[in-house]
Amino acid sequence: MNANLSFATTLSAVFQIFLMGAVGYILVKKKIVDDNGLNLLSGLVVTIFLPFFTFNQLIQRFNFQLYPTWWIFPLISFGITLSGFLVGRFLLILRRGVVSKKEFISLVAFQNSGYVPLLLVATMFPGPQAQELFIFILLFLIGFDLVFWSLGVWLLTRNKIDKFDLTNLLVSPLGAVLISLLLIALGLQRFIPDILLKPVKMLGDCALPLAMVVVGGNLARIAISEGNKKDISWVVLGKLLLLPLLALLFTSAFQIKGLIGFLIVLEAAVPSATSLSVVSRHYKTEDKFINQGIFFTYIASLITIPIFLSAYAWLVGF
Repeated sequence: MNANLSFATTLSAVFQIFLMGAVGYILVKKKIVDDNGLNLLSGLVVTIFLPFFTFNQLIQRFNFQLYPTWWIFPLISFGITLSGFLVGRFLLILRRGVVSKKEFISLVAFQNSGYVPLLLVATMFPGPQAQELFIFILLFLIGFDLVFWSLGVWLLTRNKIDKFDLTNLLVSPLGAVLISLLLIALGLQRFIPDILLKPVKMLGDCALPLAMVVVGGNLARIAISEGNKKDISWVVLGKLLLLPLLALLFTSAFQIKGLIGFLIVLEAAVPSATSLSVVSRHYKTEDKFINQGIFFTYIASLITIPIFLSAYAWLVGF
C-alpha cells in the first residue's frame, strides 16, 4: 500500500470512528441520554458486551500452537506504557510549573488501547487480517490492564489510597481474557455448545460501536473552557507526537514489519485512555485536567493517527 492510499484509508477509518462517537456526544448534549443512562450504557459495555466480544474472539480464533509467542504482546504493552512514562517525565523537566504532574504523566502514558484500535482495525482491514489483529490487541490488553488497574490507579490516587486495590483487576476486561485463555489451555473450549456461542457472538458484535457511543458521551460531559491550555498542548505533544514518533523510529530501526509493527505504532498513536476519567471521578481526584487532556487528544488524533500510520506504511512498505 502506498503512503497516499494509506493516509486516505486511515483518515477514512478515523472519521468513521469520529461519527460513531459523535452519536454519543449529541445524545448527551441534547439531553436525550442523561448521566444515569450513560453510566448504565458504559457499565453494559464494560461488563457484558466487551467481555463477550473478547471471549468470542479468543475462543473461536486463538490457540497456543498458532500463537506460540503470544506473551510478546503483553510485553509490548509494558514497553509502550514505560515509554509514555519516560516521555511524560522528560516533558515535565522542560515544562516547569505544571501543577497536575501525576495527571500529566498518566495522560501521556496510558492510551485508549482497546476501543479505538479495535474499531480502526475493523474499519481498515479485510476479514483475515482484522481477525488476527483483534487477537493481537486482546493479548496486548493483558499487559495494559495489569498496569493500568494497579499502577495507573495508584498513580492518580496515591494521596487517597495507601496501596494497590487488586480487586480492580477482577472487574476489568482482563477477566474475560484470562478465562478464555484458561479454557483454551485446558482444551475445554471445544465443549462449549453453539447454543451458547452464538448469542455471545451477537452480543459481542455490539461492543465496539456502543463503546464509541460511550466515549462520545463522556467527551460531551467534559468542560473544555477551563484549565491550562498550554499544559494540555504539552500533553498532546507527548502523547500524539513524541510517543508515536519513538514507536515509528523503533519499528523502522529494528525492521519490525507487518501486523506487529503496525500494532506498535497504532497503540502508541491513539489518544489518552477515557478510563482515566472514570478513575478520577470514582476516587474524587482532580479530574478537570484529565478530562481536558482526553478531549483534546481525541480531537488532535483525528489528524495525527493517519499521519503516523501512513508514515509506517511508507517506511516499511506495509
